[in-house]
Formats: sequence, structure tokens, C-alpha cells
Amino acid sequence: MKILLAEDEIQLSNVFKAAMVHQGYHVDQAYNGLEALELAEKNAYDIMVFDIMMPLKTGLEALRELRSKGDMTYAILLTAMGEIDDRIAGLDSGADDYLTKPISLKELLARLRSMERRFEINLVEQTFQVGQVHLDLEEQELVAGNSIRLANKEAKLMAYLMKNVGKKLATQEIFQHVWGKDTSDGTDEGYVWIYVSYLRQKLKAIKANLEIIGEENGHFELIESGG
Repeated sequence: MKILLAEDEIQLSNVFKAAMVHQGYHVDQAYNGLEALELAEKNAYDIMVFDIMMPLKTGLEALRELRSKGDMTYAILLTAMGEIDDRIAGLDSGADDYLTKPISLKELLARLRSMERRFEINLVEQTFQVGQVHLDLEEQELVAGNSIRLANKEAKLMAYLMKNVGKKLATQEIFQHVWGKDTSDGTDEGYVWIYVSYLRQKLKAIKANLEIIGEENGHFELIESGG
């Protein structure tokens, strides 16, 4: 998993990062709310961890702004404030979970492992909407001017692109999220380009106002187009 860790206490942040990296996660660090916001707008993350009290922008402000732009990445808030009103404020800002300081590192890692298991068995959102285009992941159906059925990997790839609309995603990053460990049949990163090509054809077929830009072996980005 790829994690955004926003914590302004540098020593604590480094401790958290070291533990996460040891578990096999990729971690980007931010030390204030503005930096966290900028990283989240540019990169695709599986989980975002925000300390509430940070300079420039609080974790609440950064998360609220991301949610207003449609970013639904799973978010955990870290807070030294234990009052019910503060927890409510965090949840109202779009947080999915929270931990109260002093943080138990074991508990934090347990929450991350729990989310990783959910991702692996697809206990995540099943519908996606970007502009006028709707994807039902369970039914593997893509709908715009009309509708079309997708193959399993096409649907997963489309979901990942829609979840991260406007972000440049590396071929390797896409392959890891869509195919994961499913490479026993010799599947490799070349399949990303093949399936991007399939999706481009199907987006045109349903007259979707979405376009996948990018070149083979490079980065791909889902953007809204003129239709």
C-alpha cells in the first residue's frame, strides 16, 4: 500500500514511517497541512494519515478541502484531543477513522493491516462517478451516453483510474494495484497498456466525456474531455 503520513513532529513521523516501511508499505511524509494537501492532489494513495494539529493548515482543513474536490481516499486522523466534539468534527470533515494520542504504534499498524485486507478482498466502494460517467464495479458496467460491459481487469483498472482522476499514475503503480499478486500466468506490466487500449475504445463506444492520456510504459491519467 501507498500511504501519505502527515505529522509535524518530525521524530514521531520518522518512527511511524520506519514501522510502516518495515511492514512493506511505501510512505510519503508531510510536515504541515499544506504540504499534505499538495501531495494528495498530485499522487494516488491507499490511505492518508493526518495529524489534526499541524501548521499552515490543520489536518481537518486539509482533509475537508480534499473531500470537497472528490478525493475519497481512506483517511485516519491522529489527535491529542479526546473530546467527543473533536471526534465529531473529524468525522464531519471526512475522516474514516481516528486514533487519540499518545498513539499506540501497534494499534496504528493493526488498522493499516485491516485496511490492506479489505483492499485485497475488495471490501471497498463498488460504484464510481466522474462527470457523467458511472461505473458499477460489482456489475462490471460502465455507463455514459449508453452502457457497456467490462471484463474483470478492465473494471478494476477503470475503478482505479476514476478513484484517482486527474492524477498521473505510473505503469508499475497501476499494475500493482490492479493485478497485484495475480501474475502466475506470466502476466507482466505490458498488460497495463493493453487494457488501457481496451478502455479507450470502450469509453469512445459509450460516448464518455473521459479520456485516458499517456503512453506505453509511462504514466497514465484519466481526465475529463469535451466528449
